This record gives sequence, structure tokens and C-alpha cells, in this order.
Amino acid sequence: MLRRALVILVASCAALAIGCVGVVVAAVASMKGAPGDAPSRPSRGPPEPALAVPEPIALDTSGITAEWASLNRTTAVRSAPSADARPVGRVGGITPEGTANVVLIERAAQDAGGEPWALVRFPGGPAGRAGWMPRAALGPGGVSRSRVVVDRSRRTITLYRAGQAVLTAPVGVGRATTPTPAGSFYIRNRLNRYASARYGPLAFGTSARSRLTDWPGGGFIGIHGTNRPELLPGAVSHGCIRMRNEDILRLGSALRVGTPLVIV
Repeated sequence: MLRRALVILVASCAALAIGCVGVVVAAVASMKGAPGDAPSRPSRGPPEPALAVPEPIALDTSGITAEWASLNRTTAVRSAPSADARPVGRVGGITPEGTANVVLIERAAQDAGGEPWALVRFPGGPAGRAGWMPRAALGPGGVSRSRVVVDRSRRTITLYRAGQAVLTAPVGVGRATTPTPAGSFYIRNRLNRYASARYGPLAFGTSARSRLTDWPGGGFIGIHGTNRPELLPGAVSHGCIRMRNEDILRLGSALRVGTPLVIV
């Protein structure tokens, strides 16, 4: 009887040991996962990015390069890149001030025969004009990363280079009866002296034209100095843009022919 009880006890202990082993094996298996699975790890959230990407920045279009060219002959301007297209203007090779005439190039094209043409902004009209010229009529030129903006309400002129303002000064603009025209134009020539002190030590001719200006040579708008600085800023001219002599000299050290001019 005692022997039988011992056998039962030994059997019970063995079964208990086997059960404990099974529990341990199952726990290990649950940690390892199914065959081929990666071992589980404590959750730490999404991984940090290897490279921080900044917010996109809008392009500064105010610094876009403008191309200009001089004319090597008097040329008709046409409504399309074709010698048969309707003429919309005519540009002389020389300005009224006796300097080489220039135009601002906006884009290029070819006619049906493969000849190159250029869409140009050319002098004349209160808001500026554009049309097509044969590329063969254009001579040497250059590019500009600058831009001049004249604000008639604030009566200021600002020179931008590569999108950054580098000079701002007060100006005189046209009176109500002889306004300075608004539009997109360009600097056409540079004149270092005039016989009259009313134009100051330096002047720039532009492609803008007004109904009446005090600028010689057919009513084009000039940017020039003055012998009446006490009138500035103000609406004091026949359309031209007047600057104090010290300011026009500062502008002259940075402004070049072919620079776009915006009057607002």
C-alpha cells in the first residue's frame, strides 16, 4: 500500500515538471513569434527622419535676367515673326539724343523659312509697345539682373539687383495734367551732360513716352537731376522723373542701359 502511494507521488511530480517546461517553452515561442518572424521589440514610436526637409520657398521673380540688344539699322516691327506680318511700328537705329537705340528682348522664334526673330519691347506709346523684329537687325547687347521701379503715389524710385533693393530715393513725377505714364519700359540710354542745369549732372532716357515732357527729343520720359531739389518729392514735372543731383549720381553708379523700368 505504501509502495503504491510512493509511485503515485512520483508520477504526480513528473507530470508537474513536464507542465512547467511546457509553459516556459510556450512563453519563449510567443516571444520569438512564428518561424521566420523578426523578434518583437518594445514600441518607441516612428523613427526620426534622417534628413529634415525645409518648407518650400517661392521663387523671387524680381531678379530674373533681362536681355537687351542695340539696333544695327532702322527696322520695322511686326505683329508676328514674319516679313509678311502687319507692321506695328518702326524703330530707328539712333535715338533722338544721338545714341545707339536699344530694345528689350522678350523671347525668340523662327519664321516659316527658319529665320530667327525676336519679340522685343521697343520705345513709344504711353504704356510701352512690343512686336517682332528679325534677329539680323539686332546687334551687340547684354543682360541685366537689375530692375528700376518708380512708385508715383509714394514718389520714390527704387533700384533692385537680383531681387534686393539697393537704392531708394525721393523723386518728382508728372503733374495731373501731364502724368508720368504707368507701364513696363526700360532704360534706353545714358547722357552725362546737358547744356541746361535743369537736367542735373546725369540723365537716363527711357522707352516711355508721355503726351508732353520737358525731355528733349520727342516727348520721351527721362530720369534726370534737377536745379530745384526743394520741389522734391512732388508732382512737379511734365512727365519726367526728377531726382536730387546727389541721388542721380548714386543711381548712375549702379544703373545700366537695358535695365527694365516699371512705373506704377
